[in-house]
Amino acid sequence: MRAGLITVPYNSAGRPDGVALAPAALRAAGLAADVDLGEVSLPPLPADRGPSGLVAEELLVAMVDGVAGRVRGAYAAGLTPLVVGGDCPVLLGGLLAARWEYGDVGLLFVDGHEDAWPPGLSLTGEAADCELGLALGRYPSPLGGRMPVVRPSAVVAIGPRDEADLASHGVPPLAPEVVVVRPGELRSVGIHVDGIRAVAPNWWLHVDLDVLSTDALSAVDYPQPGGLSWAELSSITDTALATPGCVGWTVTIYNPELDPDGEAARRIVRYVERALSLTGRGAT
Repeated sequence: MRAGLITVPYNSAGRPDGVALAPAALRAAGLAADVDLGEVSLPPLPADRGPSGLVAEELLVAMVDGVAGRVRGAYAAGLTPLVVGGDCPVLLGGLLAARWEYGDVGLLFVDGHEDAWPPGLSLTGEAADCELGLALGRYPSPLGGRMPVVRPSAVVAIGPRDEADLASHGVPPLAPEVVVVRPGELRSVGIHVDGIRAVAPNWWLHVDLDVLSTDALSAVDYPQPGGLSWAELSSITDTALATPGCVGWTVTIYNPELDPDGEAARRIVRYVERALSLTGRGAT
């Protein structure tokens, strides 16, 4: 299969700065795939906190629908979508399209945070605190009947290290409803991918780059102690993409404003290029 690149300049705070600038910066650093499916255009919309507890609700809905439509176009063209954000809720659009296309889908969620805050408890109100909770249908949201898009039994979360923060704010953890693998607990990614496939043969890979340590990547908005190395993340990604049934890949969370010399952008591009080349779906 060939990869189709889709970029999404989305910041869940409702602003056009920060992570919304990531797609342009990564393209400038050489990001490419077999086919370029372009960028999802997002209109300027209000960034107030809405009834659900989320800020920029209309923008979230517009983004999810825009990404889902573009991913469906990738499937129609026989391409595996590579969706690059922006903030991590771009995952929701990919999962929505995958569910429409394949029915029941699974999720390998590689992230430094569990991202299942109840919107009303989120300190920022950003959907980036909540996207996995929304995908699982844990909370009402402006996305209405689009959610849920994945079952807890079909999700494995690798790399979250925010359990102390969640506990201090009374946020329910994902486990045991979802399999959660902390950075120090990781053994064989293949076992976890096979576990997802046993429940849902078609599945999505989501990589939030804040799963990396600050030494590996500092250009993220919410750094934490610990985290993976580039070698560890590449091993996870390579194993996942080489496993049958992967129907899409999201890569999110890089803030070019925290990367003045562009070195982080170039490192991210090398990571993506390597993974695609190893699976035979690289840039031509």
